[in-house]
Parts: sequence; C-alpha cells; structure tokens
Amino acid sequence: MKISYSWLKEYIDFNETPEQLGDILTQTGLEVEGIEKVEKIPGGLQGIVVGEVMSCEKHPNADKLKVTKVDIGADELSDIVCGAPNVAAGQKVLVATVNSTIYPTNGEPFKIKKAKIRGEVSEGMICAEDELGLGTSHDGIMVLDTDKLNGTPAIELFETGEDHVFEIGLTPNRGDATSHMGTARDLKAYFRKELQLPETKTFDITESNPVTIEIGNTEACPRYSGITIRGVEVKASPDWLQWKLRSIGLEPINNIVDITNYVCHAIGQPMHAFDADKIEGNKVLVKTLPNKTKFTTLDEKERELHEKDLMICNGKSEGMCIAGVFGGIRSSVTEATTDIFLESAYFSADWVRATAQRHSLSTDASFRYERGADPEMTVPAIKLATSLILEIAGGHAASEILDVYPEAIKKKEVDITFQNFHWIIGKELDSDLIIEILNWLDIKTENITKEGFKAIIPAYRSDVTRPADLVEEVLRIYGFNEVELDENFSADYLAEFNEYEPYRVQEDLTKFLAGNGYSEILTNSLTNPKYHEKFPLGGEPVEMLNPSSEELTIMKTSPVYTALESVAYNINRRNPNLKFFEFGRSYKKEDKEYKEAEWLSFYLTGNTVEENWLDEPRKNSFHDLSTAVVGMLKYAGIRKTEIIPSEKGTLYEYGVVIKKDGKMLGLLGKLKRELLSIYGIKQDVFHAQLDWNTVLSLYKSDVAYEPIPKFPEVKRDLSLVLDKGVPYSEIQKLAFKQEKKLLNRMNLFSVYEGDKIEKGKKAYAISFFLQDKFKTLTDKQIDKSMNALMNLYEKELNAVIRK
Repeated sequence: MKISYSWLKEYIDFNETPEQLGDILTQTGLEVEGIEKVEKIPGGLQGIVVGEVMSCEKHPNADKLKVTKVDIGADELSDIVCGAPNVAAGQKVLVATVNSTIYPTNGEPFKIKKAKIRGEVSEGMICAEDELGLGTSHDGIMVLDTDKLNGTPAIELFETGEDHVFEIGLTPNRGDATSHMGTARDLKAYFRKELQLPETKTFDITESNPVTIEIGNTEACPRYSGITIRGVEVKASPDWLQWKLRSIGLEPINNIVDITNYVCHAIGQPMHAFDADKIEGNKVLVKTLPNKTKFTTLDEKERELHEKDLMICNGKSEGMCIAGVFGGIRSSVTEATTDIFLESAYFSADWVRATAQRHSLSTDASFRYERGADPEMTVPAIKLATSLILEIAGGHAASEILDVYPEAIKKKEVDITFQNFHWIIGKELDSDLIIEILNWLDIKTENITKEGFKAIIPAYRSDVTRPADLVEEVLRIYGFNEVELDENFSADYLAEFNEYEPYRVQEDLTKFLAGNGYSEILTNSLTNPKYHEKFPLGGEPVEMLNPSSEELTIMKTSPVYTALESVAYNINRRNPNLKFFEFGRSYKKEDKEYKEAEWLSFYLTGNTVEENWLDEPRKNSFHDLSTAVVGMLKYAGIRKTEIIPSEKGTLYEYGVVIKKDGKMLGLLGKLKRELLSIYGIKQDVFHAQLDWNTVLSLYKSDVAYEPIPKFPEVKRDLSLVLDKGVPYSEIQKLAFKQEKKLLNRMNLFSVYEGDKIEKGKKAYAISFFLQDKFKTLTDKQIDKSMNALMNLYEKELNAVIRK
C-alpha cells in the first residue's frame, strides 16, 4: 500500500523527515518497506532550456528530417536535427541539451548525446511533450507562447513538485489503515495531535429525481448509501488531482472516476460511479444472480457469476457491478455521461473476499473491503465526493443522500483490567497513560476503576475484539523499545531446539552445492492435479478450497512434480545440461489429518560439461549424482553412510536407499520414463531426495583438523571373484569392521563380468590403503592385515582371491 508524505501532512501537522516518519510508522505497526522519491515532472526538467529556432532547412540526406539552428542562450547557435513536422523558424521551443537526461511518458529515460544523424551534426533535441513526461501527445514539438529569454531553465515555466511515498506492508487485520486518514489516525495517537479532516461543502438539491435503492441481502450488504447527480461534464481532472493520484501509482482516467479513487485513498471508503441514464428502472437492487449468469466487467472480460457473488443490479435485475470488487462495462462513466449515481456502501468482508478469489480479482476496493471497511464512513464519503464533483465537474444534486441501513452495527465493548496490561507487557504502565493512549486511538473508556474499565471500540477497528488486542494497541503507541528487558530475564519453560539453526545449515549446504556447480530452484507449493492423476506419488493430495486456477488445485505430494516443470522449461529453451537442488516441502492428507514433510532434492540431467575443444562431452550418470550427494553428506559431517540397492519402485527405473546407523536418509535413482513423458522430457533425469529433518539431526559443523601423518600410506590391491549379487558396499563394510585400526580407505578401480570368469560371478579389483599414524608399517604387519581380509572374504562371501 502506498501512502504519500505530503498527503499525510494535510491531515496532521508534523515536522519529521520522511525517513524519521517511516521509523515512527513502523514502530506503530505500519511497517514501512521502502520510501520512494517521486517527482511531478520526472527528472525535474534538469538540462531542459527554452530555445528559439533561428533557421530551419530541409535535411540534405533525409526527406522527413530538418536541420535547424537554435539559440539556447549560449555563445553559439546549436545545430539540431529534428523530425517533427511542425518545426519552423521563429518558434520558441524546449531543448534537451547535450548530456541531459529526458524521461518520456512511455519508455525508459535516456541521455542526450552529441551525434551525427544522416551525416549532419545534432547537438541536442527539440522535444515534444511526451518526450519530457509532460503529457501524452507526440503530434509534434511543443511550441511555447512565452517571452522568457533563450536559455531559461524550463523548470521556470512549469509547476514542478516532489513527494515521498511510503510502501507499507499492511497486515490483513489493519483494515482501518488502508488510507491516508487511517494512517494519520496512528500518528494522531503518537503525536497527541488532532486530525485536520477534509472539508465538505454544503449543496442544494435543485430537483428530486433520485435513483432508488433496495437491499435484497443484508448479510452481504448491511449498509448502502447513494446520491444522484445530474448535469456533470466528464473531462480530464485538474492538475492537483492528477498529481495526487500519480504520486501513489494511480493513472488518472477522468474527473468522476478520479474523484472516487481520491476519496478511497484519502479516507478509505471505496466508491463507484454509475452512468445514471444506464440504470434501467431508475432503481438499484443489491442482490445475487443465478449461477453461471454472464457479466462483462470493466476490463471487457466476460465472466460467469457464482450464485454467492453479490451484485449491484438495475431495476430489471441486470448486473451492473460485482459488489465491492469490480464494475461493469455497460454502466460505466464515459465522456458522454451527464448524469451519475454515486455508490458508497459497506459490504461484508467474507462475501467480498470469496468473490474476489473466485474471479482471481484484486482491486483497490476488494483490498479494503476484505480487511473490513468502516460502516460509519459511507455517508461522509458521499458528502466529500459530491462536493468535489460539483466543484470540478459541475452539475447539481438531484436527490438527498439515500442511506439504507436496516440494522445499525453495534460497537464492540471489551472489559479489561489494568493488570492485563502489566502482565502481558511485562512492565507496569500508569493507568492514566493507558487511558490516554486508548482515547487518542478513538477507543472510548467507561466505568473506570482502580482495577480496570470498559473499552468501546470504534466500528472501523474490526481487528480489536479482546483484551489482548487492547494491550497491543497501547504497546505499539507507547513503543515496544520502551519496554526494558531485565538482565536476569528468565522463563519457566525452555522449548526444544535444534543444536544447529536450520536456516544456517541450509545456507551452509547451499554454498557447498553452488560451489559444486548446482543451481538452487524454488518452486510452487501448488501443482497441477493431472500430474498426480497420471503418476501418483506421496499419498492423498490436499485440495484447495478456492484455487486461483484450474491448474493449481492441489498441494504437491512430492517435490518432483513442480521441479520437473523447471527441468522441462530449461530443456525446451536449449539448456539441457542441468544440475538443480531444492529445499522444499510435500503435503498430504492421511487419516483425516494434514501432514507435511521437508526435503532436499537433487536433479541431474544432460552432459557433465558443455561441448568444448578440451573435453569430450559425457552424459551425466547415476554415479555422478551419487558422488555429489555423498560428498555433500560428508561435508555435513554425515559419514559412513550405507548405500543399499532398492527394488524397482514407483519412482525409479533403478535406485538405492541411503541410510545412516539404520536411519533412513533418502533415496537416489533414475526417474521413470513414464513420469518424464508427462513433461515431454526425453533425456534421462537422475534424482535424489533426502529427508531434511534427518539431515538436520545428523548435521555436524565442527571440523577437526590434524596434521598430515609423517608416516607413509601403503597400497595393496586385491582381485575378488564373487557372486553377482554381492554389492561392493558389503565388501567395504566387512573390511572396515575387520581392520579398524590400519585401514584408511578403499578404492574400487575395476569391475568385470564376462566369459573369462564363471557365469553368475563378478570380479572386483580393489585398492586397500593402510597407514599407522605413529610409525612406519612393516611388511609383516601389512601381510597380516591383508591375509586377515582375504580369509574374511573367503569365509563370509565365498570369494575367490585371484593371485
């Protein structure tokens, strides 16, 4: 939400700089995410001067260009090539001088340089209004009617101005702060200064020909106010109004629509203007329409209505506006409009939110209604808007303000003790200070005793419903930083926590993987239901009640679903060599409960390196991914993992299970062709998925350093012939179990299956590295260790030792 610094000053007097005010707003609960300087004329016309065209000749090398000499107040005339059809000698013009920067209405800023255009020198640019951000016309250059001296800065001819705009990250509960007046209310309590509310002028009713109002659904619309104004002239808004809207990022449309937008952002009440001549039956009906009724909105899109969409209809029950969300094209205000009906209503937050989500719409009106508007603001908003319309667009009021309010919304009352404040804040505040702050926040206090009081909550504070909310209101104005923490602050309860903070572990492993050539991806938690239907993974999916689209209706039961979209996206754009990893979650429904799991996933596909003159490209393999995953686990302090071949399962053509001390760490394998075909992926994709919580529980960042041993390492090779079903991991496991002291590491350097050995057998060639850190090994010690290993393999694995 954007709030203007200058606009705020119209409601409350203060001297703080934008930066200081930003800190105050953040302290009071309206977090300022950024402050942007905005200029009425972008760039402030720096480097733009008044010039006079002294001569204008046809360009010798271009039919549509002219060569001019322009007096810009310098010692010599400037040669400028111009393509405008209306340029002529004797004109006063605006010239962008060399090295100045211009800011076009449409397009990016650019710097003016001395150049040659079709062989002719050009030292500047004679500008049209859209090229300087002064308007939208590009019919020709601006011709000035001025007696200003040549070289006069253009800024002297135009009213410039600047403002600072706060970008506020408004929380969903603060519907009261969705306007400049709402924001000023917090400053009112902080500074203890009264607000200066906008003035409304009285107006006479010169005829009585009103559009009548009937509410058919008071649950969805508790209050509806309106007025008929006739004889208006729809045209561009005055400069001050356009500047106010543009400063907060709104584009002016016409004076009527601009006034409704101004009131919305000024005091927080959404409004809508209808062309009164298009209201059939001269009657407004607030009701729902049958399911699947067609309705065309202002963006000229035809939408199908839901039976729970509240509509503003005419006397024939034809839709004119989706209540609180978006207007209709048929009843909109145009330049031909002369009579209008002005709407100011209070719609139910629940109804507006549901409708906006169903139609994937987010508008200024729905933003405010969803958070809870002020039911008492409908009539004041009508008065303010009517005063402005009569002043700016002319016309006359053709009716009284009609206000249909069948049952007034009661103000909430909350009983609270002063002890509540002391207990929750952790500091004893003076009772008078508590009452003072609440009163400045427009929260009235009654029945005040030594123990407590009754708080009367204004209607616009829909978020304040209980004692804890009142404490928060006092604390955010008093100041969280004003509550000192005791040096001996303690608690009776200590929550469980990981030895290592998860986000720091994630950062650590991210850096490691990035250093190894992997790129991190971040994908949506929602996914296309067709993936789960065609290739079910992870259990029963969690379905969304109000999906934003038909392609995002379930939460992913496996990270694979969305990650493969990223893989396919890159492959389809000729980026086939991919190394991805993702920290993500999966979601499922199980035994009527919702469960989620956290994963670290890997995706490897394509070649190991891009094609180049030095290295022959090789396709990535299962072992490339296995090396990367095991390497990362070792870096994380998770060593001596077990790699166990798994049966051909749901996900993989072939794969392994990774365990540590019997605890399941994850899976690794080659993804099935049936899964990849859903995404149109034709190349192999290798995948690994680690249980993130298990990784966290085993993670160790403490690295123990020791000097390089002084005594040499000894290598001995063995060739073993074994049954084909014996995995290398079993050989490794037995070796380290037998020779715990001297065996340093092992390396498998050859695997053979063929006609030179018995059928059903497999030959492994393995290097064993032995070392004693404290002395040089003798041949006798080495032979003893190797003989023990050979005997073990012969006994446990029925191995044949090839000598």
